[in-house]
Amino acid sequence: MNSSPETQNSNLAYSFAKEWGLVVLDAGDVKTSSTVSIGVRPGVRREAILEARRVLDTPIVLTELTHAEFDKSLSVAYASNGLASSADAITEQGNLYSLAEDIPQTEDLLDSDDDAPVIRMINGLIQEAIKLRASDIHIEPHEKRLSVRFRVDGTLREVLSLSANLAGVLVSRIKVMARLDIAKKRVPQDGRFSLTLGAQAIDVRVSTLPSKYGERAVLRLLSKEQALFGVKELGMTEDMTAAFTNALATPNGIILVTGPTGSGKTTTLYAGLSMLNDASRNILTVEDPIEYALDGIGQTQVNNKVGMTFAAGLRAILRQDPDVVMVGEIRDPETAEIAVQASLTGHLVLSTVHTNSAVAAITRLRDMGIERFLLASTVTAIVAQRLVRRLCEKCKTPYAPDDTELRLLGLSGKHTFYHPKGCETCHGIGYTGRVGLYEMVAMDDNLRAMIHDGAREQDMAAYAFKTSDTLMQSGARHVSEGTASAEEVLRVCRETSQRIGSS
Repeated sequence: MNSSPETQNSNLAYSFAKEWGLVVLDAGDVKTSSTVSIGVRPGVRREAILEARRVLDTPIVLTELTHAEFDKSLSVAYASNGLASSADAITEQGNLYSLAEDIPQTEDLLDSDDDAPVIRMINGLIQEAIKLRASDIHIEPHEKRLSVRFRVDGTLREVLSLSANLAGVLVSRIKVMARLDIAKKRVPQDGRFSLTLGAQAIDVRVSTLPSKYGERAVLRLLSKEQALFGVKELGMTEDMTAAFTNALATPNGIILVTGPTGSGKTTTLYAGLSMLNDASRNILTVEDPIEYALDGIGQTQVNNKVGMTFAAGLRAILRQDPDVVMVGEIRDPETAEIAVQASLTGHLVLSTVHTNSAVAAITRLRDMGIERFLLASTVTAIVAQRLVRRLCEKCKTPYAPDDTELRLLGLSGKHTFYHPKGCETCHGIGYTGRVGLYEMVAMDDNLRAMIHDGAREQDMAAYAFKTSDTLMQSGARHVSEGTASAEEVLRVCRETSQRIGSS
């Protein structure tokens, strides 16, 4: 036989198991068991069974598997190798390029001879991503190269360009660690695994997608310590924080958070839930997906494959005697209608809507078929938000803005703005972390009357922001204070401002 069947971690060597069609199904230590259950692929050869029996040195019980069952069992059985390597604290592995050079040019990374360099490479990528505060790792195969990019503070940047031959090696190992089916390469898959970095627990959510030159993989790094904020830590002004806290204190109604994907809506909702989570309320959520576990809160995940949609989940949790309900997103008329009915029957409902401004959420719900009088009586507050990169305090450089910049930001007079420069502290980017821009519409009698009478969006916005900041004004304040750069604020706010102005 060409492949050695010598055991590895109380199992047969991966190369032997895959080539000859045998996999140990028991999870325990084969040396302390009276028998070992072996799954065999159709057409397994007798000499392979005898060799496995000799190496395991324990009586074996054979279980016939189909090809699909064998591939799945093989993936599950050898996933623990990758998980064990990743679950321990990641130690310094050296430069990413040197780690990449150690990876053998092989088609099958799970061969025991090739495991270590690949695992070190993946651990090195995750470690580097955490060090740079990246939220996602993108592994993208192209015709002649493999691109590895990190999303840092909302912006993608390439950190490695490797040989295209390594695409299958890295993606397959990641699939094994996330307990995905390594035999399925033509369908998208989702999974997750956990690891620790010192005392910091990291949850890694994995998504794979077939593409022209191989499978793409995106790893989202979720750190509970970094994600959970209190309401006062979100970065709202004192007046807005007080208004948001007052809205959360109401026993019923709808609180909406709006903005594009990646604008921090979930973080804001979690901050609100954390404030309400005082053991006196039954708080239930339906999310897609559950990003962070909140102690003391019942969380349910959407699963469209079995009919567990937002609407179905919301309808079910309303029978669980909740006081507060959080719906990950209102994206269809059915969910919107159930949310409105829930607020009318004495529940506080928190949710998100994908709109560009706070007032636009009213228009969106109205377009979904919700009657105006229902919106007027149920919606309590709407928060719109964006995230902009925070200037590095160590290297930002001052300059005098020109009239165009001042006009676009709605400012006048003399101001000092700051440019990003780049230094060792911010890894040459010029930014460290992000800061939130917020606008909030708190309902009063006049605004409820405008909603009831079907007022235009720009008229409602003109009234709502007489005494509070818009997103652009919030951004301009951060630019004046030297927290954010003018180009960052204009990048995320200018389109919204122009759209509202032309409505």
